[in-house]
Amino acid sequence: MLATQIDVATRQQLLERVSDARRRSDALFNIVRSDSMYDRPIPERHRIIFYVGHLEAFDWNLLHENVLGLKSFHTEFDRLFAFGIDPVGGRLPSDQPSDWPSLEAVRDYVTAIRTALDEKLADGRLESYGQTRDGFPLDTLLNVAIEHRLMHVETLAYMLHQLPLDRKVPQGNLSSLVALPVDHQMISIPAGTATLGLPRGGETFGWDNEYETHTVHVPAFEIDQYEVTTRQYLEFMAAGGYETRAFWSDDDWNWKSAHAVSHPVFWIKAGDGWQYRTMFEEVPLPLDWPVYVSHAEAAAYARWAGKLLPTEEQWHRAAYGTEEKTERSYPWGNQAPTSSLGNFDFQHWSPTPVNAFPAGRSAFGIDDLLGNGWEWTSTVFAPFPGFEPFPFYRGYSADFFDGKHFVMKGGSPRTAPCMLRPTFRNWFQAHYQYVYAGFRCVNH
Repeated sequence: MLATQIDVATRQQLLERVSDARRRSDALFNIVRSDSMYDRPIPERHRIIFYVGHLEAFDWNLLHENVLGLKSFHTEFDRLFAFGIDPVGGRLPSDQPSDWPSLEAVRDYVTAIRTALDEKLADGRLESYGQTRDGFPLDTLLNVAIEHRLMHVETLAYMLHQLPLDRKVPQGNLSSLVALPVDHQMISIPAGTATLGLPRGGETFGWDNEYETHTVHVPAFEIDQYEVTTRQYLEFMAAGGYETRAFWSDDDWNWKSAHAVSHPVFWIKAGDGWQYRTMFEEVPLPLDWPVYVSHAEAAAYARWAGKLLPTEEQWHRAAYGTEEKTERSYPWGNQAPTSSLGNFDFQHWSPTPVNAFPAGRSAFGIDDLLGNGWEWTSTVFAPFPGFEPFPFYRGYSADFFDGKHFVMKGGSPRTAPCMLRPTFRNWFQAHYQYVYAGFRCVNH
């Protein structure tokens, strides 16, 4: 982790990944019609214009003084676009479009930052810079910049999902994948261990919450072979799932009642049935897709079914464990992720049937663990033993160790392959409906 310098080949590979991540984010903003850049598709989040500036401001604030010795040329924008919003407690932003700079000014800021960073990063003498002022090598900071942007490419996708259809430029949408009918069953997982986290000093990049590695004993349990589908969730709704107090915790019931939540946010009532709102069109509800819901809704379904959401370690053991007591790099083995193994890496805008990728099955026979939707766990997001915040980004994880966020594992259709590593931890609040997240259940 703390190598003294970055070699030429590694630097070139990282700079190519920076460029690729930029192309991803630029392409995403290009689906928004120019007259909609000041819209706020999700009430709890910033307007779209913020994110146009934020991605570059983050890279600039991370790199320009800490390692590259560059002076700021627009300190006001550096501050304005520095931080997003995590609205705990129902507080909503109240800014107006007129409070923000023009789109042209923001794009000029973006261009100026990219030009300054690229010129400096292309400097052949960069290898001599060694560690940053915080004691971390440049490759760590570049990985932070890359993955931060790719995370936003995903979270911006679900934000833009809520933007009215006529404010977007249509792209390719529904997959042509057709799968056999889903035969839902539970798979028995024998008692064993789960190795969570990364060891310090290794070559794999990880965020601060991924450290340190430790082994957890996991008693035997059963887990759903597939994520819960829209077909199954319809049964929960038909059984009065949203109206039955016993299925909800006090906090979740109060939230549901206060906001009149009565169905998944991606669903639209259409006569006696439902439509599904994809990124670019509304379609009849696909019954074998994973259902995307909040943690509160997932937990209520699990109670109705007489089951539980898995813990982080249960999910990890089901995904990476084997009968031989070894652990795999991915559910399917040690092969790098490819399009035949799951719905990830921006292949599709929408989910696919939960049984569409049998080649991605785990050693225990569990399907669709990576991609197609993050999966909620019952584990509250908290530090691993030995946690140390990144000194250059102290609040990345630590600000969310508040007992209100839950760990998600797996990945969605818009998750980049680099974040499909076993140790990556995602997290959201229990009442946030918009993320591409589903779930599967366990029995003890």
